[in-house]
Amino acid sequence: MTFIALFSPLCMNGTGGEIRAQETYNLKSCLDKGLQNNYSLRITHNEEQVSKNNATLGNAGYLPTLDFTAGYKGTVDNTQTKVRESGETLKENGVFDQTVNVGLNLNWTIFDGFNIQANYQKLKELERQGETNTRIAIEDFVASLTAEYYNYVQQKIRLANLHYAVKLSKERLRIVEERYHIGSFSRLDYQQAKVDFNADSAKYMKQQELLHTSRINLNELMANADVDQPVFIEDSIINVNANLNFDELWNATLATNASLLKADQNTILAQLDYKKMNSRNYPYLKLNTGYGYTLNKYDIAANSQRGTLGFNGGLTIGFNIFDGNRRREKRNASLAVKTARLQRDELEQSLRADISNLWQAYRNNLKMLNLERQNLVAAKENHEIAMERYMLGDLAGIEMREAQKSLLDAEERILSAEYDTKLCEISLLQISGKVLKYLE
Repeated sequence: MTFIALFSPLCMNGTGGEIRAQETYNLKSCLDKGLQNNYSLRITHNEEQVSKNNATLGNAGYLPTLDFTAGYKGTVDNTQTKVRESGETLKENGVFDQTVNVGLNLNWTIFDGFNIQANYQKLKELERQGETNTRIAIEDFVASLTAEYYNYVQQKIRLANLHYAVKLSKERLRIVEERYHIGSFSRLDYQQAKVDFNADSAKYMKQQELLHTSRINLNELMANADVDQPVFIEDSIINVNANLNFDELWNATLATNASLLKADQNTILAQLDYKKMNSRNYPYLKLNTGYGYTLNKYDIAANSQRGTLGFNGGLTIGFNIFDGNRRREKRNASLAVKTARLQRDELEQSLRADISNLWQAYRNNLKMLNLERQNLVAAKENHEIAMERYMLGDLAGIEMREAQKSLLDAEERILSAEYDTKLCEISLLQISGKVLKYLE
């Protein structure tokens, strides 16, 4: 038989290579490794750190600036001076004058119409939003990896089911072949059994490819250097949580959903921008002060040089009387606040629709799961009876194939129902802000 190699334990692990000693993963260990190494999360953490670094008093404008300056200036002039008393004209060529200065200059905006305070509040809010963005990224990652983990479990179970189907087809082909040679079965029966065996073998080979793809995805999410390395997991079944409560999920969504929290933060940021705009209606007060030394060297003056060392300071107060853009910008800032509130309300409505649809799918999948479990019991019993009759020669090959197909279809439907229910569970927990429970 040409497909015997398909039944080796090597293929059942879906590694495509020699089995090596390997760490065994469960969902939590996959999540822990992914949270530590995933490239997208590390980038998000860096962006969060940037927002933390920006939230300082100096960046907001609270602190003064202090500059050290030093300069040198030299001039070469030709001078012509007329003496008033005598009317004599004196000419000097190549007069070389020099100026050297060194000093400290301090500039401080003392009051800017509450613009500085609004700036600082905005920076702190952006810092909090950076934390929220990180939380959203983590929750998305946990949901994605959890879904892929159970997809890998699903693909392994499906591979085992198809492996069993190939074994059944192989056994049927063996029986038919023996009876064909002694004349009990026709060549048509033999050919049909061979076609069914080859078809099941092809499905099994295709399923190996799907398991391989899921393994690659899982390694990529965990940021494993070798994305093709074998992955051994503890779970061999998909456990679903049938005890979720809609009211608890919705209340948790309103209280902790990260996207809603970010929408609230966007509203606060829009309000702070409006406050910054209003700060232009107030006067500003700035302090300018310095301390320095200046040395002047003269080529032909009565004094050859002059040095000054001292303090200078001053206050500047001002008020913007007219700005042609202020009224327009203020209206736009007010509209931005209203838009942020509308977007937040729209998001809440969208989340309500999503959670309602997911809840309906979740409940339906649970009911389907219970029905399919009952169907699986009946399909197994039906297959056993059919196999007994087939071994006795009381059942045609096509009827035996139908019983086998019914059993495999029942196993496939229950597997799909389990996985679909799990996906609904993951999505419901993600919307309600509870998806990190998978880390427990």
